[in-house]
Amino acid sequence: MKIQCQKYDLLNSVNIVLKAVPTKSTMPILECLIIEAKDNSIKLIANDMELGIETLVKGTTIENGTVALNAKVFSEIVRRLPENEVSITTNDNFMTEIICEKAKFYISGRSGEEFPYIAKIEKENPFTISQFTLKEVIRQTVFSISDSETNKIMSGELFEIKGNEFRVVSLDGHRISIRRTIMKDSYEERKVIIPGKTLNEISKILSGEVSSFVNIYFTEKHALFEFDDTLVLTRLIEGEFYRIDQMLSSDYETKVTINKKELQNCIERASLLISETDKKPIIIHINNNNLELKINTSIGSMNEDIDITMEGKDIIIGFNPKFLLDALRVIDDENIDIYLINAKAPCFIKDKDRSYVYLILPVNINVAS
Repeated sequence: MKIQCQKYDLLNSVNIVLKAVPTKSTMPILECLIIEAKDNSIKLIANDMELGIETLVKGTTIENGTVALNAKVFSEIVRRLPENEVSITTNDNFMTEIICEKAKFYISGRSGEEFPYIAKIEKENPFTISQFTLKEVIRQTVFSISDSETNKIMSGELFEIKGNEFRVVSLDGHRISIRRTIMKDSYEERKVIIPGKTLNEISKILSGEVSSFVNIYFTEKHALFEFDDTLVLTRLIEGEFYRIDQMLSSDYETKVTINKKELQNCIERASLLISETDKKPIIIHINNNNLELKINTSIGSMNEDIDITMEGKDIIIGFNPKFLLDALRVIDDENIDIYLINAKAPCFIKDKDRSYVYLILPVNINVAS
């Protein structure tokens, strides 16, 4: 095999496939990436058995061939090469020569025969979405997946498609994040759970361009994301997602309209007094068109007032500040509406069209005393 390409293009493609290379594996071949040169096409491939990525590299194929190289070693070499044309040549024993200007490396490769190539799936009836929209809905929901390995369902996000409505849902037992998007076209009804890890990695690769699109194909066990010159294949999480619609009550006793940035800044200031060992909640007291936020920890105490517009009853309620901040940081509206029932019931932050809904469970305010 012999190929030539620019260092910038090669490094960009390497960084994409690295997201599917495990740091440690009982199968050493999975710690490799594949370089496949065929018919003037250069392809990089990586697969950790849950997530597989293929991407094309701009360049020239001089001699066809395939080699598996240790991904960490190869990526570090490429990263440190001069900004110029790179030539990669592999002999019959898979010894690989990498040349760029006066830099010359020789590294041992291996046959790609043992490598578990990405499964080929039928590309039928794609769900098409702009890169910008997909990147945004992931950013606005993925923070509330669970990192617990004991509950696989909570480690993924629900992708639900009904006609022209696309809804993404995540939850971790303390909060629920929902983003709803109305599409231009209608699609076949689908309901799948995609691993949060996959969505995090896809979000990093997406350009976020409004004019660039992603085609998503679904099978019983996989989802395939196709965009630019890249394919990302992921296993779906099996099981039934939680029936969250039963939790989304429209009842409320108190409604607060508040400037989002003002509330966010206030909570961030309060969070300065929270230590790892003393995770106290913030206390919110709502009355007479005023929101008073208080916190009292071993480091110190703080209270601050914010002008609001309110409907309904006065209320005192406590929250984990991180959960409120995670939601506020991904909402783009200048003013937000917060709906509350009582000190033990979840609060809802949502807009009129329900394009976003964030449900957050309160904490026992006695903990703060």
